[in-house]
Amino acid sequence: MEVRDILKSMRKEANMTQKDFAEYFGIPIRTVEDWERGVRHMPDYVLRLFVYKMEMEKLISAHPEWTEYQSSKEQ
Repeated sequence: MEVRDILKSMRKEANMTQKDFAEYFGIPIRTVEDWERGVRHMPDYVLRLFVYKMEMEKLISAHPEWTEYQSSKEQ
């Protein structure tokens, strides 16, 4: 699973639009759109921070996709 797929999955699980997601994290909506389309690459550490914050605030549950993605990156 790619970063853009994980991002979109997280956003949808939290019942957020791209605009809601962008406002929640204080980033431009265009950035979210570009990340999800794969036009721009989201740094791995940013994804980890997003997952952590959303899990801690109980907006999403644990993401097995992230674990799989992280494992494949470390090999």
